[in-house]
Amino acid sequence: MAESVLKIGGGAEAPKENRLGLKALDYGGGKSTLCAGCGHDAISNQIIRAFYEMSVKPEKVAKFSGIGCSSKTPAYFLSRAHGFNAVHGRMPAVATGAVLGNHHLVGIGVSGDGDTASIGLGQFMHMVRRNIPLLYIIENNGVYGLTKGQFSATADEGSKLKTGVINDLPPMDLCALAVQLGCGFVARGFAGDPKQMINILKAAIAHNGLAVIDVISPCVTFNNHDGSTKGYTYAKEHDELLHQIGFVPSYEQIEVEIDAGELREVTLHDGSRILLKKLEEDYDPADAVQALQRLHRAVEAGQMLTGLVYLQPQKKSFIDMLNVVDEPLWSLGIDRTRPPKDALDKIMKELM
Repeated sequence: MAESVLKIGGGAEAPKENRLGLKALDYGGGKSTLCAGCGHDAISNQIIRAFYEMSVKPEKVAKFSGIGCSSKTPAYFLSRAHGFNAVHGRMPAVATGAVLGNHHLVGIGVSGDGDTASIGLGQFMHMVRRNIPLLYIIENNGVYGLTKGQFSATADEGSKLKTGVINDLPPMDLCALAVQLGCGFVARGFAGDPKQMINILKAAIAHNGLAVIDVISPCVTFNNHDGSTKGYTYAKEHDELLHQIGFVPSYEQIEVEIDAGELREVTLHDGSRILLKKLEEDYDPADAVQALQRLHRAVEAGQMLTGLVYLQPQKKSFIDMLNVVDEPLWSLGIDRTRPPKDALDKIMKELM
């Protein structure tokens, strides 16, 4: 990520700093090993910028992930933060325990559509119900990128794999599910629209409770178009196998800027197209019924609705509901966490 600079007297340049006196580079991470042009890398850069502009101290952040391409991305931002890579679909449980152990941390979980909508669906749903204070990002590309691009549960009905297989199952709308379960902050973004995404992320950081952001993040590796002589299909049909080797081509990141209420057609690397539409400015994100109606209408029209879908800032987080003390639970001594004998005796009498 390029370092921001500020002009000072005499024409010299000095690094621009946020309110903590930190530069944008202080929020960076390791070098990405994902495919060049992957939407996940764009999201990582947007996370870096959002946390930098919100002046969140990196050491106060805890990053969580499961398994999949998306779950590698926490290594690419906020290298000074805490991090835990959980097993497939179990990131919500790990994040819940960590946030309860120290609710002064700013939690961010990065998951994929497979990690969230398939094996981790049960954990995701209960995290929403509990309203755990966490920024939950779903990097949604509709395929299992680590296992050769099979359809995920969010793949659109009628969409085609590079193998020609047609998806005949309806997609799971994670935004609609989050709204239905009462999530206090639900949004959808597009990895190629950094202006909108950064604003969504900044609002999510400020939200007290679970913030679910479903981000459309096209997979460049499995978007090879028919007829390409450099694509996987053509290479397999014309290859004389010497030994096993793989190669992933490099693509430029797709970026687009869309005005409120505007419908925009975006052409992906393989020539396929998706329709993006931003919510109108008069849309009321506090109305759950309207949110669900707009999401369903977008699906029927073949569109992917982006923007702040639902907001209920007054909803109590799990920390507030538990009346947790101000000190982090991990720092409490045994004298404050173990009930005295008379309290235990009272409990036992009540159970008799």
